[in-house]
Amino acid sequence: MASRARMRGNAPRVERTPLQRLRDATNDVLASSPARFAIIVFTVLIGLVTTLLMLPIASASGDPTPFSDALFTAVSAICVTGLVTVDMATHWSVFGNVVIVLALQIGGIGVLTLASILGLVVSRRLGLRAKLLAASDTNAARTRGGPVSESQAVRLGEIGNLLVTVAVSALLIELVLFAIILPRLLLAGFDVWTSIWQGFYLAASAFTNTGFVPLVDGMEQFSADPWMLITIAVGVFLGSLGFPVIFALTRFARFRARLTVHAKLTIVTTLMLILVGMIVILLLEWNNAMTLGDQDYANRPLTAFFISVMTRSGGFSPIDIGAMNGSTLLALDMLMFVGGGSASTAGGIKVTTLAVLFLAAFAEARGDRDIEVFERRIPTDVLRLAVSIVLWGATIVSASSIAILHITKAPLDLVLFDVISAFATGGLSAGLTTNDLPDSAKYILAATMWAGRVGTVTLAASLAAAQRRQLFRRAEERPIVG
Repeated sequence: MASRARMRGNAPRVERTPLQRLRDATNDVLASSPARFAIIVFTVLIGLVTTLLMLPIASASGDPTPFSDALFTAVSAICVTGLVTVDMATHWSVFGNVVIVLALQIGGIGVLTLASILGLVVSRRLGLRAKLLAASDTNAARTRGGPVSESQAVRLGEIGNLLVTVAVSALLIELVLFAIILPRLLLAGFDVWTSIWQGFYLAASAFTNTGFVPLVDGMEQFSADPWMLITIAVGVFLGSLGFPVIFALTRFARFRARLTVHAKLTIVTTLMLILVGMIVILLLEWNNAMTLGDQDYANRPLTAFFISVMTRSGGFSPIDIGAMNGSTLLALDMLMFVGGGSASTAGGIKVTTLAVLFLAAFAEARGDRDIEVFERRIPTDVLRLAVSIVLWGATIVSASSIAILHITKAPLDLVLFDVISAFATGGLSAGLTTNDLPDSAKYILAATMWAGRVGTVTLAASLAAAQRRQLFRRAEERPIVG
């Protein structure tokens, strides 16, 4: 025994290389907190894109872009928001535009999802850790410690198929959008190379719900063009549904598999919000000469429909949002705050969060013990998560609005609109970001975009030092509410 101990004690220690130490440290962080790992990767990527955009080669003039503008653009691209502080059509060079397009593609698919896809392509297999990593990127509930029920929209065993769906659907949808947009740009008088580049840019920006427009005159030149507006609206709509919904629709089309409750709730709630938004915009802006009132009667419903779809998180606009009535801006605030579907390219608190809260209110009004929809019961932990998301989101929006109001002294309706657009990664702007915004306000909006894209649940889970384990339950007592 003693000789064995001496042999172990005298065994040479293998020195680890810096790369091995980095890999071990990464595995430790990933194992302890996938949410924290996701935020670290996300933030490092923003730093990398910011550095590239600050290079002289990234600007059309050859001058270095100021740090505040480069950071704001990088965050807006990675977070697929679409808010800008510089003219996207003229400020950036070819190199800068390529960096931005790559950034919005990565941000739209999801950093961890893209990493899992690349791992699947290289190794042709997906280990348990890689599945958990991708699962945490498509379902915020999986970022929390402890067991997770497999009665999910996407089960852990289906993650590999989901990743294939993400890669194929993103590529296919963007190519179809590009094929439809390209002829319209050629007919508008653009040369072939410009039409190809800007057509791909618009297709990627639409599906990822970013809303960056590389056209010098923006979308105003297509304000009465059903071809362009409907194509972009369809791209934004598909991107806002979320990859789990696209995966469910794919299974339904191929195998007639039952649509999940998540897919049904997402589709129904999204369509209802688009319809309600269209009607509200028509009613409130019909006689506004600076928006819909200046258009033909036949074109006003199309514009109202387009803007309503953009509140999912699209960011494109053929009219001046800042010229809308205050009542319309408030209605758009509400629609943008909701955003799109979970695990989608859209932001906001998500449409399923709103649906769960309304279902809970209806169940309480009817005196039902359980929350039920589509012949299924929704567990109470989902309701608790929904309430947390709304409260965290409202807190972030309130804090950012107060800070920017104090810095800029701008009107409340304009500040609130752009702050909610930043949090919900909406991209629509009432003009606040283009009016010589102070650097301090740019940093606050950038942080708001970051928090909105990372997700309130992921952010809260990453800030927790450890999962609390409570071995007892305290006595129950009911406070008065309402």
